Amino acid sequence: MEMPPVIRKPDEARVIRAFGDEMILHLGVADTGGKFTMWTNVTPPAGGPPPHRHENEDEWFWPLSGPCEFFKDGEWLTVPAKTAAFMPRGSVHTFRNPNAEPLTMLIQTIPGGFENFFAECAEEFSRGGPPDMPKIIEISARHGIYYYL
Repeated sequence: MEMPPVIRKPDEARVIRAFGDEMILHLGVADTGGKFTMWTNVTPPAGGPPPHRHENEDEWFWPLSGPCEFFKDGEWLTVPAKTAAFMPRGSVHTFRNPNAEPLTMLIQTIPGGFENFFAECAEEFSRGGPPDMPKIIEISARHGIYYYL
């Protein structure tokens, strides 16, 4: 069966909050037949995940605002908005927001499903108080994501 076309307006996007970030989900696994996930990520000043790697997804980034900092090959690189970045599965990488205002980036992962990981983590973060980090690490590992702290 062929996938039907999907058009999602901005006000129809699902918003998921975890790690201090906001994921505005444009297209998820259900929309793309598992092929990819696409979202706008909003990261607060000084925010960003710790260095990590994905076993399951290739990930690419398109900062809509900037500058943005990316970690790859053991070093940080500052790039302006509208710089394309690709982090293949297995590579240790991350990003951070060096700005005084939120950083927005269009992010995609292949295959789809990254929103499921983020939503599970959002449940932990929404419980109030500091998150249970061993639980976050367990959720991450179940989704093939490992941190380098």
